[in-house]
Amino acid sequence: MKRPIVIALLAGVLIGVFGSIARADVSAQQVREAIDRAVGYLKQQQRNDGSWREWVNQPGGVTGLCTLALLNAGVEPDDPHIQRALAYLRKLRPKATYSAALQTMVFCKAGYSTDKGLIARNVKWFESTQVQQGPRKGAWSYGHTRSSGDNSNAQFALLALHEDQRAGVEVSSQTWRGAKRYWQDCQNVDGSWGYYKGVGGTGSMTCAGIASLIITADKVRESDAETVGNRIQCCRRGAVKDDRLDRALQWLGRNFSVTRNPGGPGQGWLLYYLYGVERVGRLTARRFIGKHDWYRIGSEYLVSKQDNLSGFFKGAGHAENNPVIGTSLALLFLSKGRRPVLMAKLQRGAADDWNQHRSDVDNLARYVESRWELDLTWQVTNLRMAEVDDLLQSPVLYFCGNRSPLPRTAGGRRDLARKLRDYLDRGGFLFAEGYCGGTGFDEGFRELVRLIFPEPEYRLQLLEPEHPIWRAEEKIPADQLRPLWGIEFGCRTSVVYAPRNPPGDPRPSLSCLWELARGGRERKYTPVVQRQIDAALALGTNILAYATNRELKGKEQSFRTRADRQLSDPFERGKLYIAKLRHGGGCNAAPRALINLLDTAGRELKVRTRPKVELLALTDEALFDYHLVFMHGRNAFRLTDSERRQLKTYVERGGMLMADSICASSAFTASFRREMALTFPRQEIQPIAADDPLLTPTYGGYDLKTVERRDPRPRGGGPLKATVRRVAPQLEGIRLGDRWGVIFSPYDISCALEKHDSLECRGYTREDAARIALNVLLYSLQQ
Repeated sequence: MKRPIVIALLAGVLIGVFGSIARADVSAQQVREAIDRAVGYLKQQQRNDGSWREWVNQPGGVTGLCTLALLNAGVEPDDPHIQRALAYLRKLRPKATYSAALQTMVFCKAGYSTDKGLIARNVKWFESTQVQQGPRKGAWSYGHTRSSGDNSNAQFALLALHEDQRAGVEVSSQTWRGAKRYWQDCQNVDGSWGYYKGVGGTGSMTCAGIASLIITADKVRESDAETVGNRIQCCRRGAVKDDRLDRALQWLGRNFSVTRNPGGPGQGWLLYYLYGVERVGRLTARRFIGKHDWYRIGSEYLVSKQDNLSGFFKGAGHAENNPVIGTSLALLFLSKGRRPVLMAKLQRGAADDWNQHRSDVDNLARYVESRWELDLTWQVTNLRMAEVDDLLQSPVLYFCGNRSPLPRTAGGRRDLARKLRDYLDRGGFLFAEGYCGGTGFDEGFRELVRLIFPEPEYRLQLLEPEHPIWRAEEKIPADQLRPLWGIEFGCRTSVVYAPRNPPGDPRPSLSCLWELARGGRERKYTPVVQRQIDAALALGTNILAYATNRELKGKEQSFRTRADRQLSDPFERGKLYIAKLRHGGGCNAAPRALINLLDTAGRELKVRTRPKVELLALTDEALFDYHLVFMHGRNAFRLTDSERRQLKTYVERGGMLMADSICASSAFTASFRREMALTFPRQEIQPIAADDPLLTPTYGGYDLKTVERRDPRPRGGGPLKATVRRVAPQLEGIRLGDRWGVIFSPYDISCALEKHDSLECRGYTREDAARIALNVLLYSLQQ
């Protein structure tokens, strides 16, 4: 075997990067570094007594803001800087709305039970200082006077009271109702809010209005599920005729910006506005405001404006020009906005179908937060408008309703099935539930499943009592078990379905029981009801733990770029790296094939290799860090348009794809040929001649004009027996110019590399499968 040129090439070629495609202006690493620098700056500015330089007439306000920002950025409550700040804040009595609100939110976030008395004291102060008469009745002012008020102070008071109630301190319903009426009354006709009623709308005040409407409505509206003794009444949502929130979100979407406060003077109060944008996105469970991915573009802007030396942020105006205040506001946006998405509730059709219980997922997410001790968020995702990449922002999709989920047209049904299959192919998890009467959802969902999985091996099956979902986090009591159906797909159960209970079965849906879990309203249930709620929360948590392995990623992880990959996981020079591509056709059916190939290459080529092989999404920009990628499978699959575009760009820039069909799977082979034709419409996949230099010692490899191939076939009606024949290798490829950019074997290489001997597997023998793969590898290094 001739290899004089190979070793010389290894130092430069093994880490092949073939240019870059268009990517975000900010990476996940840059966001994390910006947060770390901002945290460092605030810590440096803290004074010896635990405070930061205070703002006039707001004692403890700046200290509260800085401490809140640090806590939300992940600084632990027992950190010395937080401890000193808490000691300082505990000495202060409430005198002004901003400072009292920030002090209260700090106590709630830090979570010390010893501060609960101070939280309750502040609640009483807010209740006593709410404006009780005049045109601004229900608002709050700067101080303790009840004669005036404005929307900024009113917002901060409600933010504090919201956290108070979440911490278990009750707030009077009169306070909530008065605040709700105030915010409803001062909204402008176009949907916006200004600083006062009748004043032109701004982005910052419209964000305040949206958040305040959501908070107050949640506190005073009747639940969508109720109890009478041990009897639970579900699906009580009535028609919602109030369009205030929709009009506000439409105004914000039309006027959205991250470089100015819409409607405001220049860049005045920009950072205050962005802090409000984060709150709107989180409380409305929206990734997009209008058509704007608010966290992504907001992060890009803020990272670009951070002081590179000291790490502070400064805005315009007399308050934000203070770098301590500006940094705190920017840090709150970056840190709170990046909270990992736990799950998405799929929006489809009318709200009285998919959203009968408006607080179900929110209550479950809050429960999981407390169990996992993580700050989490969830999203509402429009199923019709979302692309596959949008769905993949959420590790779990909650698909619920009482009517058939099937679109009316055959084309619409095919598109929906294809979208959900693409999501599941890429590692997603679908949890479906039928509720609120009727058989429409059950019949439609089962038909949808058949469209998603036309293969007969993928069918809904009852989950066995031994399934991990029954005990992944909490063991479900035997009397609280309910039928769950699932589909084994990939390496796990990827679809779980909870059908509506049959007539005569009194058990409420999980959605209904999660709705009843709304806290902070002095709601007392009978032991029978509470036991059902607890079991539903436990089962929901188990499903999420099973689906995510409790490994959730911040939103900035979706910003992953090639540059970010190089910073966070640098390649070692002189080491051989090959990636395996993720797809829905059994992308890891032979998990050790590529590992064994790398081991063989290490021995034969005398080079170091990376023993761990990671599955790589085709849309991951880290694709361009590899000179060669590997793909195999045994089932039908399809690529998305974005995956095809990325693969085409990768190969055109010098990358190479090597693929084989496990055990000569006809389904995988047909899918691969179809996808290559769609990806490279101007090139044809063609046979590679046995005398092609690829199959000769030209590049330091083996002479492979003939190889041994195993062909299983029955003998005279008897048992199956493998016949080994000497044949010319059957490879196919796509040429780009004078080189092969894609090389495909319709006969098995991977199972042979795994060293699995199977009578049913049609493909090359172990030795020749390894030789073919090594020749392809050597060829790729010299192109």
